[in-house]
Amino acid sequence: MLRRGQRLWGDMSGSGKSGLFGTPEQVGVERGLAEFRSGRPIVLEAAGKPVALLPVDGLTDQGLASFRQLSAPHRPYLLIAARRARALGLDGAGPTGLAIGDLHDAKTIFSLAADTQVRRLAPVPAGASASAALELAKLARLLPALLVGDGKAAGVRACEPPLMVVAADAVAQFRQATIESLAVVAEATIPLHGSFPARFVIFRDGVGGTPVAVIVGAPDLTQPVLVRLHSACLTGDVFGSRRCDCGDQLRLALPQIEQHGGGIILYLEQEGRGLGLVNKIRTYQLQDAGLDTVDANTVLGFNDDERDYGVAVRMLQVLGCTRVRLLTNNPAKLDGLSHAGIDVSGRVPLHGPINSDNRRYLTAKATRAGHKLDHILGALAEAGEGGREP
Repeated sequence: MLRRGQRLWGDMSGSGKSGLFGTPEQVGVERGLAEFRSGRPIVLEAAGKPVALLPVDGLTDQGLASFRQLSAPHRPYLLIAARRARALGLDGAGPTGLAIGDLHDAKTIFSLAADTQVRRLAPVPAGASASAALELAKLARLLPALLVGDGKAAGVRACEPPLMVVAADAVAQFRQATIESLAVVAEATIPLHGSFPARFVIFRDGVGGTPVAVIVGAPDLTQPVLVRLHSACLTGDVFGSRRCDCGDQLRLALPQIEQHGGGIILYLEQEGRGLGLVNKIRTYQLQDAGLDTVDANTVLGFNDDERDYGVAVRMLQVLGCTRVRLLTNNPAKLDGLSHAGIDVSGRVPLHGPINSDNRRYLTAKATRAGHKLDHILGALAEAGEGGREP
């Protein structure tokens, strides 16, 4: 019964042509992500122990009541990431389950996943598939927090339409498979403001992501090419937000690249250091309440940086660019490319202006996230503030 959702992609005709358009496991993850984004539950299966999962992000009271009915007679519990558990004062050695009662409504459960001050609940065992479950939520750009029910419950087996079944092992392989699916689908010459000649090369992956390579000028691919890995930032790049330095860095990169004889900007769909736009705005709310950018990520259960530079590596390889100099302040980008086989010959700093709105953010990046922002540390030293964040 649990496999009915997978039969949609499996051998429907009995002709033995299963997997013509992708492996059942890969397609299962893709459809599981679609279900999560639509606010519907799925079944995650590991070692014959299925669990029913429902994202807390977007949870409604009606959805909560339906999931409780689905899981009956067992009570669902709340699954949170280790970092979120530590933020709540619990042992955060790994994913943690929290027992929730029948009186907890959707708003209360969401607060347990995202608010700074909440009432502590009793922890419960998280289960073997907990890490895969949280990874699936992150892949869907949702909070890493899920309701977990019994995957063998009668309500799960009888659900119509049947719940999609996702293999936990396939979740771990999904990011790499998506990266390997990247291919060029369109390109055109687009002159930019400031008379910068540029060619936009559009990639697409197997799940619809469209990262972009902007080739400025005519870089010599036989030599180390100046490359900027730029994570998309709607607020900074498009609207000129003063809370970050993203837009400033993007605009400063163009003249620097031209001065070096050309180069490449990889515009990556990794808003908010890989959290997604919604979660980035949530971290802003936490920063307004007093947290810095690193602690805000932790409170929501995310790592300091959720980006995967495998996408950038694949794009560079397709473009035939395997020797680079990185235009960045972030040493992690150098490490990420180097470990994946890209020859990184050096780093070119890219310092944007400091203002009263981004100073605290830049200070946290310099003192806690390891970014090479000597101008920030120098400004603090001159002000007699040492390493303290203003």
